[in-house]
Amino acid sequence: MPWIQLQIPADPDNADQLEDLLMEMGADAVSMEDAADQPLYEPDPGTTPLWSHTTVTGLFQSDRDIDQLCADIRDAWHQQSQQSLAEIDVTLVEDKDWARAWMEDFHPLKFGERLWIVPSWHEAPDPGAANLMLDPGLAFGTGTHPTTALCLEWLDGHEVQGKQVIDYGCGSGILGLAALLLGCDHVVGVDTDPQALEASRENARRNGVDESKLDLYLPEDEPDTKADVMLANILAQPLISLAPHLAALTRPGGDIVLSGILAYQARDVMDAYEPWFVMDEPEQREDWIRLTGRRNDR
Repeated sequence: MPWIQLQIPADPDNADQLEDLLMEMGADAVSMEDAADQPLYEPDPGTTPLWSHTTVTGLFQSDRDIDQLCADIRDAWHQQSQQSLAEIDVTLVEDKDWARAWMEDFHPLKFGERLWIVPSWHEAPDPGAANLMLDPGLAFGTGTHPTTALCLEWLDGHEVQGKQVIDYGCGSGILGLAALLLGCDHVVGVDTDPQALEASRENARRNGVDESKLDLYLPEDEPDTKADVMLANILAQPLISLAPHLAALTRPGGDIVLSGILAYQARDVMDAYEPWFVMDEPEQREDWIRLTGRRNDR
């Protein structure tokens, strides 16, 4: 039996209200997506911006009367906002096992020569490699984005055996856990979001990581640990602000790996780190940049 899919164009001022309304009208699921291929890169702290042209999509069970459902949505929206909905696009969507279809889109990913990211429902293609079991999710990073892939490839291509690593902005823990699987001695993960720390902790458990090898902190609680390798896959402006702090946490001769940087931002980020680091030429993947360097003795 198919589903009824309703798609309604919205702007940032009313998208959240439309989402709430569709849920109140009995939608089984509601999502928002960009209607104009407009990227969102660096939101202001504490904000959750939406695209200037957003499509709000509601999925309803097929036993609903479509004409009556649309009329009820229009009436409720007019009463709530004193505005009229310009259009409601109606589509009948094929019924299928959505979870299984979603899972089929994700396969093991190889980074360099030794490192794989493997969804939990797949067998590791190379049992002798460093296999990080990590399921795709919305929030914290799974290796599919160029910024994360660039960092994973750097880790695979460098010797981290026995080293102390700091993963600043750890998210899912993907970079720190990859470093541990590749032989580093200990990882400190830092993130502003307690949910990210819990995600890192859970992913460590799922991968059988020794608890003594991974410590996780909010920034206000972080220790004065000095890193042989500093990893920070965040965004350009936070990276610029954090430059003195990350430099202070990196040992002389230690490596720094920075990502989450758009190509046009690379020079500004390099300028922020050059007082403490000898920076390499940028490495680019699509629109994104990875910066690396070595801590000088000053």
